[in-house]
Parts: sequence; structure tokens; C-alpha cells
Amino acid sequence: MARYLKRGQDSSTVAANDAKVRATVEGLLAEIESRGDAAVRELSERFDKWSPASFRLSPEEIEAAIAKVSPQDLDDIRFAQAQVRNFAQKQRECIKDLEVETLPGVVLGHKNIPVNAVGCYVPGGKYPMVASAHMSVVTAKVAGVERVIACAPPFQGGPHPAIVAAMHLAGADEIYVLGGIQAVGAMALGTETIAPVDMLVGPGNAFVAEAKRQLYGRIGIDLFAGPTETLVIADETVDGEICATDLLGQAEHGPTSPAVLLTNSEKLARDTMAEIERQLGVLPTAEIARQSWADYGEVIVCDSYEEMVKEADRIASEHVQVMTKDPDYFLANMTNYGALFLGARTNVAYGDKVIGTNHTLPTKKAARYTGGLWVGKFLKTCTYQRVLTDEASALVGEYCSRLCMLEGFHGHAEQANIRVRRFGGKNAA
Repeated sequence: MARYLKRGQDSSTVAANDAKVRATVEGLLAEIESRGDAAVRELSERFDKWSPASFRLSPEEIEAAIAKVSPQDLDDIRFAQAQVRNFAQKQRECIKDLEVETLPGVVLGHKNIPVNAVGCYVPGGKYPMVASAHMSVVTAKVAGVERVIACAPPFQGGPHPAIVAAMHLAGADEIYVLGGIQAVGAMALGTETIAPVDMLVGPGNAFVAEAKRQLYGRIGIDLFAGPTETLVIADETVDGEICATDLLGQAEHGPTSPAVLLTNSEKLARDTMAEIERQLGVLPTAEIARQSWADYGEVIVCDSYEEMVKEADRIASEHVQVMTKDPDYFLANMTNYGALFLGARTNVAYGDKVIGTNHTLPTKKAARYTGGLWVGKFLKTCTYQRVLTDEASALVGEYCSRLCMLEGFHGHAEQANIRVRRFGGKNAA
């Protein structure tokens, strides 16, 4: 039976915090919808102290920002984007259009059609999330999206040069220095100067995530994304130092980021807890990581691999780092996760920044019903049909007529009946 050596905040506290965020977001989105650019500018001034002549960067401003990025950083950005682009292209090649003759004279098919316009949010408040530009803009462009716009908040009083470089190199058609709810609302709802998009993607803080949730339906979104989550599954084949490093490496994202250790070794569990305290004494981001670990960190000890899989699927974590003697056991048996990182040679940071898999992943148990952002999220699989012969139309029509009458739909039935008469030369039976 699973035993907790450490637990995080109770669910009622989390729910109360969520309710406050929900109310704030609802009011600010209403302001953006009713007052457009004026509301966006007021919010940007209030939250980011940022009110330029234009939130959209001109080509000259983009070039000026890129010029501030070192050649090494630009090469690193290009390398990361090449990995993301290559994997997305391989995924796109797996998605095929279909056309098949299901009955003589009956042809059914589907086409995979890119979304027309996508807005990509790139977080840049506490940490400038350069990699989020790769994950969203590159992937949308590989899918064939015609118009991709990208927003990131100002950083230290202006556009963040590396984020602008990443957006531009990824292929963004429009780049805005705009953050938070005001960015998400402007992209989704449109203003006098920003044409609305059809879909929003990208991670963000609790307010950005809630804004996307409230806008969903009016526009599409990639997924409901909350604070970063990490789950480390480990056994005695690794030590407390590497487990603690992988837990704190994600806990530093923010004070509400869950970091969970799941193990069948109580010794490893206690070694990891001790090592976390040691590392918190030297980690530069310890202030944030310590709060995250104190409030949301958990340590669970199980009796077997089977029980570990059951607990992992219950947790349904965004990131799952597996460091056991048989990591493929978890690949074969787990069903609820955003992304798996198999073996001690890889880790969540590789996926977050450079290796090529997408880092926009489901949180708050959404992994029970969806995977993360990938090229297929930007495609609409739309069906079509055609009937080639009179005989086929009359055959399907007879079945359709009877099934419509079974449900009491007389008008539907007549749609079938007229074709049975015209193309079959008889009345539907």
C-alpha cells in the first residue's frame, strides 16, 4: 500500500486559490472585449509598466533585438529549433489524408486542414521562456498554419532579445511585446490593432491558464495548462542526489509547482529528502523551489512496480522521469502522463529546452484525456463523402429512410426518400 512520507497542500486550499484567479480573469477579459486596445494598454501599464507606441515590433525593432543576442546563443536557438522542427515534421508525415470506397459507389474521406490563425504565448516574466517559442511557433508552421502571431511580456523594460530572436527564427508572422491576460485576451478576442486568431497555444502562469480556459469554445486552445508538474519514479538503481536534482529542477518554475517522488525504496526516499534540503542551501533559485517543495512536494513509497504504476496513473503528472532498472516497464504499462523521460541519461530539462519533443503538456490530471501540444493539434481532420452511382444512392437511401423514421425524423427521412425515388425509381420500403 502506498505510504506518504510528505504531502502537499490540501485540495480545499488549492480550490480557494483557483476561485480568486477565476474571478479576476473574468473581469479583465470583459474589459478587453468591451474596450479593446484601450483596455489592453491600461492592463499592460498596470501589470508590466509597459506602454509603447505600438505593442507590435517592426522589422527594424526585431533586427535590433536580434543584434543584442550573442552568436553562441543564436546558434543554440537554431539547434533547438532544428530538433523541434525535425520531430514535428516526422509527426506530420504520420498524419495522412484518407479516401476509401466503403461500398460500391460510396466514397468517404478526410482531409487534415491547418488552422488558419494561431496565437502563441511565450512566458517571460520571472523567467524568459525562450524555448516556448520553439515549441509553439515552429510546430504551428510545420503544420501549415498561415498566420502565426506571438506575444511575450516585456523583460526589464523592453522586448527580451532572445525571445524575439526565437520567435523570428521560428517563423512568427507578427511579434508583440505584450504579456498576461491582456496578451491572451487581445489575441483571442481581437482589438482595433490585433486581428483575432482561431486558436491559442503556449504555457503561462495561473492567470494566463485561466484566461485560456474561459476563452475556450470561442477559440481553440492547445490544452488546459497549470503550474509545471514533475513526477520522479525511481528505485535503488539511482541515488538521492539525482532524484533531488530532478525534483528541484522543476520546482524552481514557481511556488505552486508540484514535485513528487514515487519509489519502492524508503532508503532512497529519505536520502532524497535529505539531499533536497542540502541542495536548497546552494541552489540560486532556492527561494522559489523551497516554497514549491514545502507546499506541493510529495514523497510516496510503494511496495512494487505495479503499485507505482497505479499511483503514477492516479497522479497523471505532466512530466514523468523514470529512473529504474526497467524503465520500459513504465512505458508499456502507464497510461496517464504528459511526457515520459526514460532512464537517468535523459531528464525533463532536455525535453523543456532542446531535445525535440514538445514541452507544452497537460497538467492538473488532464493527462487522463489528452496528450501535449504537437503538430496534430494545429490540424482539423475534416470528413467528406460522395456517392458515385444511382444504385449506391438508392441503397443507402432505403436504410437511411428507415433509420430516420425509427427516430421520428420525418424531414430527414424525406431527404433519403427523394433520392430513392429519383435514383432508384421506387419508393423507400
